[in-house]
Amino acid sequence: MSDLKLVVFDCDGTLVDSQHMIVAAMNRAFSAHSLMHLPRETVLSIVGLSLEEAIAKLLPDEDASTLSQVKESYRQAFFHLREDPSLHEPLFPGAKEALDELAARDDVLLGVATGKSQRGLRSILELHDIRSHFVTLQTADDHPSKPHPSMMHQAMQEAGVTAERTVILGDTSYDIVMGLEAGAHAVGVAWGYHDRNELLEHGAPHVLDRFEEVVPYLEGLWGTDGVVE
Repeated sequence: MSDLKLVVFDCDGTLVDSQHMIVAAMNRAFSAHSLMHLPRETVLSIVGLSLEEAIAKLLPDEDASTLSQVKESYRQAFFHLREDPSLHEPLFPGAKEALDELAARDDVLLGVATGKSQRGLRSILELHDIRSHFVTLQTADDHPSKPHPSMMHQAMQEAGVTAERTVILGDTSYDIVMGLEAGAHAVGVAWGYHDRNELLEHGAPHVLDRFEEVVPYLEGLWGTDGVVE
């Protein structure tokens, strides 16, 4: 049996701090359709969902036509905001170092599962020069929204790694439920957009506080045979 292990990362709120971009783009999209801005915490609560699911959750009383228009306005706003030097999506502290260390190992493969589009994900990975670290990229373009386990199933299939040897790290309850539904191990991170208690309540056995904890935690988790213990 292969000794390969797969580590799947969520993107927004786990790898990159995109909160300012997300809130600014959502505010622009709402303004374009004369909709009242929502509290920052409410907007960030939908991070991790596909854009269609996120807009529907934020605007439960609007019709399908309005939801579609707001979604397109958000896409356009996000695209234009990327050109604003005052707004950017930085990697969280310690992320690059942890990714470099994991990618250098012969027994570890890396992936991403995100509510972003393929274009958006590839753009941010290339911006930070980490695209080559990942063997599988799963996005909302090709899957149902989290917490459906489709992204995880496809990531494991593409990597050729079993669920018993797969771990997902994410900052939202959607990530945790998605990973557990796929039979993988799901670890929460505290530096993102969902509360620690929410992650624990949805089944995360542990929540990491800093990116510097990622590699040591994974090494302890894998044990001697690579199977999550």
